[in-house]
Amino acid sequence: MTAPPARRPRTTRLRRNPVWNILRYVVLFFALAVFAMPLIWMVLAAVKPATELAQDPFAFPHDIELGNLIEAWKVGRYGTYLGNTLFYCLAIVVGVTLLSCLGGYAFGVLEFPGRDALFAVFLIGVVVPFQAVMIPSYYLVSDLGILGTYWAYILPGIAFGLGFGMFMMRAFFRGLPREIASAARLDGANEWQVFRRVMLPMAWPGLITLTIFQFMFTWKTFLLPLVLVQEESKRPISLGITFFFGRYSSDLGMIAAGVTISSLPMVVVYLLLQRRITEGITQGAVKG
Repeated sequence: MTAPPARRPRTTRLRRNPVWNILRYVVLFFALAVFAMPLIWMVLAAVKPATELAQDPFAFPHDIELGNLIEAWKVGRYGTYLGNTLFYCLAIVVGVTLLSCLGGYAFGVLEFPGRDALFAVFLIGVVVPFQAVMIPSYYLVSDLGILGTYWAYILPGIAFGLGFGMFMMRAFFRGLPREIASAARLDGANEWQVFRRVMLPMAWPGLITLTIFQFMFTWKTFLLPLVLVQEESKRPISLGITFFFGRYSSDLGMIAAGVTISSLPMVVVYLLLQRRITEGITQGAVKG
């Protein structure tokens, strides 16, 4: 007796349904429009003449002018702030990735008393917003005597990035095969050699993803440097927009140009590396 043919899974039938495919792409296109329209409007407003912007803010520009971008670059002091931002990103990203790799390996691979409880303490940094510890952080930085230096932003930036960084790298290290590390130990490698020569190279996708995330977070952070960086000569590019409140408060073109200069590099980085980010998050989620 011939067995009845197996029924296809419901998900497979839906994927081959043309109506379902059309509906799916309509929903995705709508979501893309919702998230992309503010960015598109910001860029168009930055290069649109003031008269056209006043008449119809949402229309495409007939003429493209770069005067707003040039003036915003000068007013917002982006030439100085860009160098500061690159320095902050380099220092904070290196600090977070280095300490997160060490901590993630310890919490994900090593066995020691109180490991889970200590890891839960680090996770508090993920759920507690900066607004809740803003005032204590200011007084702590002031008491350390670094309020007027670059360290006023670098050290807290590393501290606030460690929670997510350790959580992410722990997930990667926990998913790596323990047999390879055990074999390396049997061959005479100490724990540092196992970490640096065996486990860390296999966790390279997670390290790259964490580096990208931390770079984007450091680039766009506004409140943390606003509170802790007192000298204008040491401020990052995210604070350049503060120069447009007051004299240029009613000039939408200048404000849009300033925001475009601040955010466009981060958007470009994300668009170029989005595949790497997606792969890293997916692998970390599966392994964790």
